[in-house]
Amino acid sequence: MRYESQRVAMPYFIFALILFAGQIVFGLVLGLQYVVGDFLFPEIPFNVARMVHTNLLIVWLLFGFMGATYYLVPEEAQTELYSPLLAWILFWVFAVAGTLTILGYLLVDYATLADVTMNKLLPTMGREFLEQPTITKIGIAIVAVGFLFNILMTALKGRKTVVNIVLVTGLVGLAALWLFSFYNPSNLTLDKYFWWFVVHLWVEGVWELIMGAILAYVLIKITGVDREVIEKWLYVIIAMALISGIIGTGHHFFWIGPPEYWLWLGSVFSAIEPLPFFMMVLFAFNMINRRRRNHPNKAAMLWAMGTAVMAFLGAGVWGFLHTLAPVNYYTHGSQITAAHGHMAFYGAYVMIVLTIISYAMPIMRGRPYGNSNTAQVLEMWGFWLMTISMVFITLFLTGAGILQVWLQRIPESGQALSFMATQDNISLFYWMRLVAGCFFLGGLAVYFSSFFIKGQASPAEEVRGPATEDA
Repeated sequence: MRYESQRVAMPYFIFALILFAGQIVFGLVLGLQYVVGDFLFPEIPFNVARMVHTNLLIVWLLFGFMGATYYLVPEEAQTELYSPLLAWILFWVFAVAGTLTILGYLLVDYATLADVTMNKLLPTMGREFLEQPTITKIGIAIVAVGFLFNILMTALKGRKTVVNIVLVTGLVGLAALWLFSFYNPSNLTLDKYFWWFVVHLWVEGVWELIMGAILAYVLIKITGVDREVIEKWLYVIIAMALISGIIGTGHHFFWIGPPEYWLWLGSVFSAIEPLPFFMMVLFAFNMINRRRRNHPNKAAMLWAMGTAVMAFLGAGVWGFLHTLAPVNYYTHGSQITAAHGHMAFYGAYVMIVLTIISYAMPIMRGRPYGNSNTAQVLEMWGFWLMTISMVFITLFLTGAGILQVWLQRIPESGQALSFMATQDNISLFYWMRLVAGCFFLGGLAVYFSSFFIKGQASPAEEVRGPATEDA
C-alpha cells in the first residue's frame, strides 16, 4: 500500500459486506413471503421487508463506492488523503444514521416513523426506494458534501488522471441528483418524472461512470497495460453510457403522462444502452489478453471479467428485452422488470464493489500479492455460486414474467386473469427462485469464509516485458 491513508477504506468495505449479508437475508424473507404470504406477519410484513431489502442494497453499495474512492484516489493522485479523520467521522455518521433508519423500518410502523422524524416539516417519505425519513436524507446529503470535499481536496493537490476525473465526475453527479429526493410535488406525474432523476440517472447514468473508473483502475493494476490504452477505452465507454443513459430515462416516462415523443426517445436511446456494456466486455477481455504480467490475485481478475459480462447481460440484454415502448406496454411492472433489476444490479454494481474489495482488501491486510491460493479458491467458489445462482434467479423471474404477461395482460390469450389469480399460476417460478436464492446465500457464506484463510500469494510474473509503473 503506497499511502497509509488508503487504509481508511477498510471499515467502509467491512460495513458494506455486513449490509450485503443483511440484504440477502431479507431477500430470502421476501422470496418466502411470495409463496407463504403470512410468513413473519405481522412482525415483518412484505412491504417492510421489501423496503429493508432495497434500502440495504442502496446503502451498502454507497459504502462500497466510498471505500473504493478512498482507496484509489490517493494512489491515482500520488498523495495522501486530505483528511483521514474526516473520512472516519463521516463513516460513523453514515453507519449510525443508516442503522437507525433500518431499525426504524423494523421496529415502528411507517406512519409513526414519519411522525417521529418530523416528516411533515418537509414531506419526502413514502416513495419507492426513497422511503428514508427526511432527516436521513439530509444526513446523506451532508455526508456526501463532506465526502466530496475530502476527495476533491485530495485529487486537486495531486496527479490528475482520467480515472480520478471520471470517478469524481460520477460522484459529483451522484450527490447532485440526490437533491431531487427532496422534491415531492403533489402532482403524481411530476413526482414520478423527477423521481426517476434519482433512480434512473443514478443507476443508468452517474453510477456507470463510477463503475467504469473502478474497473479501469483494477485493470491497470492487475494487467500492467499502458494507462493510455485503458483511458482511451474508458473515455469511449462513458461517452456512450451518458449519451444513451440520459435521454434513455425516457423509457420510464412511457405511461406516467409526459408528451408522446418520449415513446420514441425512450425507445431509441434505451435500445442503444446495451452498447457501452458490450464495449465494457470487449474492454475487460482485451486488457486481460494484452496483460504484461500474470498477477497473482486471480480472484480479483475473475471478479473484473465477471463484472463486464454480467453487467452486459443484466443491464444490457435483459434491459433491452422490455425497453421498447410496444413491448413495455405489456411487460411494464411485471416480473420481467424484476429479472432485469436483479441481474443488472448484481452484474454492474455488486460485482464491481466486490472486485475492488478483492483487489484492495488483501493489500490493506499486509498481503501485497493477494490472498493465499486456498483463500482465492474459496473466493472463486463464492463467485461462481453467487453468479450462477443469480443467473437462475433471473431466468426463473423471466419465466414468471412471460407467463404473467400472457395470463394477465394479453387479451388474445383468452385468459385475462386477475393479478392474484395470475400470481397463483406462476408460484412454481417463485419456489424455484427461492431455492436459487438459498444457493446464493450459500455462495456468500463461502465468499466470507475466504477472508479467514491466512497467507498470501507469490509475486507476479512478467509475461510481455515490464509492466507499467502504475501496476
